[in-house]
Amino acid sequence: MKKLLVIVDYQNDFVDGALGFPKAAALDDGIAHLAQAYLAMGDYVLFTFDTHGEDYLSTREGRALPVQHCIAQTPGWRLYGKTQMLCCETCSNGQLFQAYKPGFGIPPAELTRLAGQIGEISDIMMVGVVTNMCVLSNAVMLQAQWPEAQITIDASLCASFDDALHEKALDIMEALQMRIVNRA
Repeated sequence: MKKLLVIVDYQNDFVDGALGFPKAAALDDGIAHLAQAYLAMGDYVLFTFDTHGEDYLSTREGRALPVQHCIAQTPGWRLYGKTQMLCCETCSNGQLFQAYKPGFGIPPAELTRLAGQIGEISDIMMVGVVTNMCVLSNAVMLQAQWPEAQITIDASLCASFDDALHEKALDIMEALQMRIVNRA
């Protein structure tokens, strides 16, 4: 069975854009290196994209977080740095997948579509931003889609704008029987 690396929302607006924070930029080399390793082994890589429309500020999320970000097809919506270059260089090899999500987690219909393309997975590794929001939400959604897969969160390749919430999210995922590795 294949393994799946999930790179959560590693987009310009979360790294050096509208909602960027310094710890996010430090993840680029590690995320790109890990993705290259998965691809070299013949495994899969899934990129999630936080994706909003011009009406973002009038949505429920936009009213709670009134910072316009990740507007579809804008520079802020695109993947960041070496991770973006990796995606462009290998986009047609059948190992890369993308999921567009209008909120924190991948919608169930999108997960069903992905599961049909990807098939059975034995292990899921998760990295990206923001640990206490989208990483946590997607970990739960992926656990529901692939209940027999071992889900691992690489804490050293996840980040939040709030260290305390990052740690609490890791605690919650560990309590949900997910494995946390490389925790400081």
